[in-house]
Amino acid sequence: MKGLYTILLLIASNTFMTFAWYGHLKLKTISRFENLSLLAIILLSWGIALFEYSLQVPANRIGFKGNDGPFSLVELKVIQEVISLIVFTGFTLIVFRDEHFRMNHLIGFFFLVLAVYFVFKK
Repeated sequence: MKGLYTILLLIASNTFMTFAWYGHLKLKTISRFENLSLLAIILLSWGIALFEYSLQVPANRIGFKGNDGPFSLVELKVIQEVISLIVFTGFTLIVFRDEHFRMNHLIGFFFLVLAVYFVFKK
């Protein structure tokens, strides 16, 4: 159960972080936000990132073997990276419809997922 809870928290965490890192790139298309200064964008992103950290830190604490969780530190990092990639891909396809994934992107993603297999292989 701790493993599932960790993964769900990491998915939520990465969703907030993806919006903090890349969501502001779409703000120019929204009239209320088109003239925000860089400082305002940074502060907005930090505000969103606060929610990311509020989920990511507990996810790592719950999931870490040193705290009676199911995952080693390396496993946690690899899980987080793959979740980040999946969330980013979904975000890009939904929010940035003019971005396209090419075969080389898919091959790269495949190798990252393959990395997960090797990290978890005993």
